[in-house]
Amino acid sequence: MVEIHAHEVLHMMEGQSYTEETLKADIIQRFGADARFYACSASDMDVDALLLFLKRKGKFMDINDGFTVDLSKVCDH
Repeated sequence: MVEIHAHEVLHMMEGQSYTEETLKADIIQRFGADARFYACSASDMDVDALLLFLKRKGKFMDINDGFTVDLSKVCDH
């Protein structure tokens, strides 16, 4: 199984506003319900684990009634 880097999700979020429900739905639509994700310090995450990981790492910033990606917190490697 191929894992998708969390950066793919963060870049997908650029310029968009989400709630947890809409982000989860977009991730599933784009990558599939069984997709697995990884990052520098975590691997084999499902979509729920990925969202929790990204929130804990401070990758989101609040806007309006939801949130978007905080581009200043996205490493580029």
